[in-house]
Amino acid sequence: MKARLSELPVGVFDSGVGGLTVLAALRDLLPAEDFLYLGDTARVPYGTKSAESVSRYAVQAAGALVRRGIKMLVVACNTASAVSIDCLQECYQPLPVIGVVRPGAKAACCASASGNIAVIATESTVNGGAYKCAIENLRPDANVISAPCQLFVSLAEEGWGSGDIAEAVARRYLEPLFQRFGEDGPDSLVLGCTHFPVLQQALESVAGPNVRLVDSAKTTAQEVERILCGAGLCREKERQGRVNFMATDCAGRFAKVGSSFLGEAISAEDVEIIDL
Repeated sequence: MKARLSELPVGVFDSGVGGLTVLAALRDLLPAEDFLYLGDTARVPYGTKSAESVSRYAVQAAGALVRRGIKMLVVACNTASAVSIDCLQECYQPLPVIGVVRPGAKAACCASASGNIAVIATESTVNGGAYKCAIENLRPDANVISAPCQLFVSLAEEGWGSGDIAEAVARRYLEPLFQRFGEDGPDSLVLGCTHFPVLQQALESVAGPNVRLVDSAKTTAQEVERILCGAGLCREKERQGRVNFMATDCAGRFAKVGSSFLGEAISAEDVEIIDL
C-alpha cells in the first residue's frame, strides 16, 4: 500500500502563478517526484480577499487536487497558508498538508542576527499576522514589523521585476518600513508572497547589502523532503519526475507569465483548465 502511495504526485496550489517559485524549489530538491500544480487564476489575487473567502477557495482548490490523487499537499500561497492551513489540515487529514508561512518564519529566524525582521506580504497576510506570530513563537525576542506591498504582485506578473519602476516602488514601500525599526533597522527581509522573489534584484538594490532577503521556497522544499522521507514516501531517485499543470482560467496567460516564475517554458497546451 505504501509503495503505491509513494507513486502519487505531490499536490501544489496557489492563487495563480506565484507558487511556481515554490514548485521550482521543489523540483530542484526532489527531481524524481511528480507534481500536480493548480493555479486558481480565475480568482487571483487572494491577497485582497477576506479570510472567509480565502479559506473557502483554499478548501475547493485542495479538494480538486485530492480528488486527482496526491500523497501530500503544499499550499504555495502565503495568503492561503496564513489564513487556512489549520482548516486544510483538519479537512484532509491524514494527508500531510504544509504551507509556506511556517518554513519561511523558520528561515527568517535563522537568517537574523539582531532579531529585527521586516516582513512584506499581501494585505490579507499582513492583517492576519501569521508571519509575526510564527516568528515570535520560534524567537520570542524578535522585533517583527510587517507592511503590505500589493503592487509588487502586479509588477511581478508584468515582468517588471527589475529596473527603475521596480526600484521606485520598492523604495516607496521599504523606506518607511525600515524607518519603523529606528536607527539599527532590520537585518532580514521576509518575502511573504510567492510573487516577490521575481523582484529580488530591485529589493536587494533598495534594501542594501546588510539586509538578507528570506524566501520561503527553499525552506518549504526542505520540509517537504523531510516529511516524505520520514514517511517512506519518496520516489526512486533514478527516475525523472513530471509536472502536470492546472488552472481555473486563461491557459495562455498562465503559461506566459508562469514561465518566468518557474524558470522554464510552459506551453499553453499543457495547462488543463478546470472548474472548482
